[in-house]
Amino acid sequence: MSAEPRINDRIRVPEVRLVGPSGEQVGIVPLAKALELAQEYDLDLVEVAATARPPVCKLMDYGKFKYESAMKAREARKNQAHTVIKEMKLRPKIDPHDYDTKKGHVVRFLKQGDKVKITIMFRGREQSRPELGFRLLQRLASDVEDLGFIESNPKQDGRNMIMVLGPHKKKTEAMAEAREAQAARKAERQGFTPDAESEGDTAEAPAAAAEAPAETPSEA
Repeated sequence: MSAEPRINDRIRVPEVRLVGPSGEQVGIVPLAKALELAQEYDLDLVEVAATARPPVCKLMDYGKFKYESAMKAREARKNQAHTVIKEMKLRPKIDPHDYDTKKGHVVRFLKQGDKVKITIMFRGREQSRPELGFRLLQRLASDVEDLGFIESNPKQDGRNMIMVLGPHKKKTEAMAEAREAQAARKAERQGFTPDAESEGDTAEAPAAAAEAPAETPSEA
C-alpha cells in the first residue's frame, strides 16, 4: 500500500474539511467544490488527514511539497550523529615518536566526537608485565583528558589490554563546528585575492618614492 496521500480525483468521499493554500479554514465543502477551487487556484487537492470525519484536505502545490519534504529529510539525515568507535593499537614499549603519532590520531578522533578503543598488544615476555600497558594507557588518558574521558577502564583481554575513551564533545557539536570551520576557510579563500594585494603594493611604491627625499650628489 502506498504511503503517499490521495490527491485530486483519487479522493473518493462526498465531502471534505477544506484548508486553504495559506492554512485558512474553509470549512466542510462537497468534494466537487473542493476540486473546483483547486483548479481555480491551479493547485492540488491533497488529503492530509484521511481518518478524520470528514477527511481533511488542503490546497497546495503537491510537487513542490514533495520536493521540500525530500530536502528536509535529506538535511535531517545529513545532521544525524552516528557514534563511531575508532581503534588505536599500541605496543607496551612504544617509541616516543610513534607514541606522539598515535596520540595525534586519538586527539583527532575525539575532536570529531568519536569514541576510541585503545588496545595494548603484548608479545612474548611482555605478557608478564601488564603494568607496562596499564601505565601507558593511563598516560594516554592523561594526555588527552581535555578532549576525552575514560569510558571503560583498562582490562586484560587475552594478550591484549583494552581501554575505551569517550569524547567530551557530542558528535552533533563536533559536526557543527567542523562545518563552521569549513565555511570560515572557504570565506577566507574567497576574500583573499593575491592579485589585488600585489596591485596595492605596486600602487604604494610610487607614493613611497615620491615622499622619499632626493639624494644629494656626493662632492667629488
